[in-house]
Amino acid sequence: MLFSVTAVAVLAATLFGSTYTQSQIVGSTMAAKSSDDLISKIHDMGGLKLVMPQAFAAVDCGNIEEGRNVVEFNLTGESADLPVIGGGTYKAMTFSGQVPGPTLRVTQGDVVMMTLTIPSDELTPHGNDMHASEMSAGNFGKVLPGQSHTYCYVAQVPGTFKYHCSGVDVAAMDQHVLSGMYGITIVDPLNGYAPLVVDKTTVKNGQVVKDRQVYPADALEFQLQYNQLYLTDAGGYDQGKMFKHETTWTVVNGMSFGYVPNAAHNELIMGDAKKNIFVAQPWNSPDLKQYQSQLLFIEEGQKVRFFIENQGNEPVFFHIVGEIIDRVVQANVVQAKGTETWLVGGSQGMIADVVFDEPGVYVAVNHDYAAIFTGAASVMVVGDPFNLNQQLGTNAKSYAELLGNPSDAIPPMGKNSIAHPKVNLHGLYTDERANELKAELGL
Repeated sequence: MLFSVTAVAVLAATLFGSTYTQSQIVGSTMAAKSSDDLISKIHDMGGLKLVMPQAFAAVDCGNIEEGRNVVEFNLTGESADLPVIGGGTYKAMTFSGQVPGPTLRVTQGDVVMMTLTIPSDELTPHGNDMHASEMSAGNFGKVLPGQSHTYCYVAQVPGTFKYHCSGVDVAAMDQHVLSGMYGITIVDPLNGYAPLVVDKTTVKNGQVVKDRQVYPADALEFQLQYNQLYLTDAGGYDQGKMFKHETTWTVVNGMSFGYVPNAAHNELIMGDAKKNIFVAQPWNSPDLKQYQSQLLFIEEGQKVRFFIENQGNEPVFFHIVGEIIDRVVQANVVQAKGTETWLVGGSQGMIADVVFDEPGVYVAVNHDYAAIFTGAASVMVVGDPFNLNQQLGTNAKSYAELLGNPSDAIPPMGKNSIAHPKVNLHGLYTDERANELKAELGL
């Protein structure tokens, strides 16, 4: 078996037999009666306008310091019906036709010039709050359909940062974000990433001694963004469920169980495309195109850098089944070394460095059982644990050379990035966006 889980029957029942008996609340209506008047007033005002002194001045886009590198980041805000696990669709809100939105990657000290455009046929305004910035929230005002808004800021602090729709001047922000309008900004340290030092042990002359391993700054990189869906039966946003933390699905990069085996993997390993090798394979048909599930492939002994962002309401207890996180970094400061699990709160990120010493199958999870059983399990295959090189007459260091890694899990190249040998189109993209990415990736 590719992966075994205790209480498979419980998981299957959770995935395919769950029902929600609570009354469902459509759209952005409030479940808490005591808050009705306040929310009504906010909606009547057209939103919650934050009027305050400029705590951090935005950069004047027309007067940028000479010597600063300027990175343009252009987004559109548009709604779309996108698929959910088990069939059907939900009413998503997207940045540029995808969930999560495109990843912005810059170097510390760069100026970000962000432009948000709302198509004229979009039914609601949207905004964009970028947590990598340090400026007054007044800059994140609503952008009306048919209009654009641009602002600039200096990315001064390295690390991972959320960006998200600020709603209609804050009103309905929860609906917009939890329906898909979020993304990640990666700010690389100005001088690059530090080498990784890992203390292991070895035996010399019959004695156990320390064996310090030093890995260079370069790493293979993945991005994993966690969130929740709170849905009505019709696929709309259910704010009542959100208030009660009744998650419909937990998503990683927009999809539940998006990084699990598919029919091609079944065929390679089991000799039968219909014989599933994982307890849940909801996206395993090639007819699903960009939505067909993919696995993450890594070389044995390879240093991997994970950019993790918690985009949602629930804590993320980031854990890799079968591995120890060698280093946790936030804001370019080492927070932990040799930890089994690291807590990432809502609207918080981390960089996890991991060296996979042994071939095998590993699973990145949110170590909250409810989250695991509703979608937060991402399968990684290291080296050649199934002897496919012998079967295929190849000599690949990882199956990525043969099968490719999924596009939505791969961030843009930055400082100290190792290029993936092959990339497959995968992600919660509209068909139009998928076709754009095919052209960009040369697929």
